[in-house]
This record gives sequence, structure tokens and C-alpha cells, in this order.
Amino acid sequence: MEILYPRCAGLDVHKDSVVARIRCVSEPLHDEVRTFATTTSALMELNEFMSAHGVTHVAMEATGCYWKPVWHLLEGDFELTLANAQHIRNVPGRKTDVNDATWIADLLAHGLIRSSFVPPAPIQELRDVTRTRKQLVREVSQHSARIQKVLEDANLKLGSVLSDVLGKSGRAILGALIAGERDPQKLADLAQGAARKKRAALVESLHGRVRPHHLGLLKVHLELIAALEQALAELDATVGKALASIHESARLLTTMPGVSEVTAHVIVAEIGVDMTRFASDAHLRSWGRLVSAQRRKRR
Repeated sequence: MEILYPRCAGLDVHKDSVVARIRCVSEPLHDEVRTFATTTSALMELNEFMSAHGVTHVAMEATGCYWKPVWHLLEGDFELTLANAQHIRNVPGRKTDVNDATWIADLLAHGLIRSSFVPPAPIQELRDVTRTRKQLVREVSQHSARIQKVLEDANLKLGSVLSDVLGKSGRAILGALIAGERDPQKLADLAQGAARKKRAALVESLHGRVRPHHLGLLKVHLELIAALEQALAELDATVGKALASIHESARLLTTMPGVSEVTAHVIVAEIGVDMTRFASDAHLRSWGRLVSAQRRKRR
């Protein structure tokens, strides 16, 4: 089988160690396996070790998030390939870190590794921010659901009257409850906007059995939601700065039906703006798992 990369290396990356196998079959010949820690200084030693032997191509497996610092410290000095673990699964048998590194190096040397998509650093940073934002939004929803459970336990049917318990009316009523107000009439008077038309229903829904621990729980959840919303505002500002150079690409996405500004930011963060990485629109759809598994196999 033809060797495409005569001076290459395979890395088996773990949380605290990287096993590197150098495979150099052109002069000067060299074949060596060494283990390095994953601290910055140790990874710089790894870089020097491979550079000293004229390594040009390096492949590693996408293991959790552990590959990222290794990639960042080697990027620019070598032609890097990130391999999908399922695509390079070793043959059954004795599995060791050395064997895995050797297997990766052998596959790379013969050009048998299909590289995973790794966006440029600015897009990676944007992706980290948008994914964190998604997590915070999920946490806000979780606390909102817990507030609803507390209200139900206190037999306050506020969620049956207001479409959003965390809207302006809901927050005003919850704040007054926590402050000690118990009169349903006075609580209902705090409704704003269209919720004022539901005053009678609000009064009825606010007759309950509120105990001190209910108020404590409501206070905790509302404070956590406020902190999360502040964090979201800061992340949105960060996203805006990160998108400064590619704002037009994100804006164009919003011209598509159903694509909001936030959704456009996520799309850019996930696929970048350089579409030459995908051979065709069909490949992009396949990468995004928008086609059936059977069609993906045919490709």
C-alpha cells in the first residue's frame, strides 16, 4: 500500500498523558514511542520531539475535550488530522495506549484517516460561547419549571392564568409574595398589560396555602434566574464582539424563514463561514445529520 506521509506521528490522547508514536520511513529512519504529560510545558516538549525528527503530519483521536489543548499547541507547526474514534476503531485484540498510537500513525501514513471538521480558532471560540449560552438558557428553563412546582405545591394556580410566570406580571406577583403580601386582591392588582383583563381569575388562583419554605424556594430560584439572565446578557455581548468580522454572514442567515438572530449565531459557530470545507451542499447536510443514516453510508 502506498505511503502518502513518510514522516508522521500518531497521538493517543488522554486526560493526563499523550502517547506519541513517530513513524518515519524516509531517511533518516526513525520509529519511537514516548509518553508525555498534558501540561503546557510537556506538550511543548512533544512539539520539539516531533519537530526534531522532521515529522510533517500528525493525527490524533477526538477524545472528549482532551484533544483541544494538544491541537492548539501543535497547530501551525504540523499538518494536523483529527480522527473520529468510530472511523479508526482498531481490530479486536490486545488494546494498549501504545498500540492505539501505533495504529493511528499507520493509518495516517497511508492516508486512511478521514479528518473531522475543526473550525479556525475564532469560530471555535464563538462555538464555546454559543454552547455555553445554550446551557444557561436550559438552566433558566429548569428553574422556571421548579418555580411552577413550588407554586403547585402551595396550590397557587398562577401558571394556569398567566402564559409566562416569569413575565412582568408574574415576577411582580412573586416578588410581592416573597416580601410577605398574602392578599389575593392586592397581588392581582400587580398584574400588567393584558394580564389585567384576567384579574378575577388571578384573584381566584392566588388563594393557596403558602408556607415559609415555599417562599424560601421561590426566592432562591428567582435569584438564580436573575444571575443566569445577567450572565446571558454578558455572553450576548461577547457573541456580538466575536461576530464583528463575520457579521454579514450571520445577517444573511436571518433572511431564511425561521432563522432568528440567535439561531444564525449558532449556525455560524457550528459550521463556520468557509464552505469550501464541504464538497457540496449534500455533504453539509450529511455532516449536519439532516439526511438518513442509510444515505450517509452511501456517501
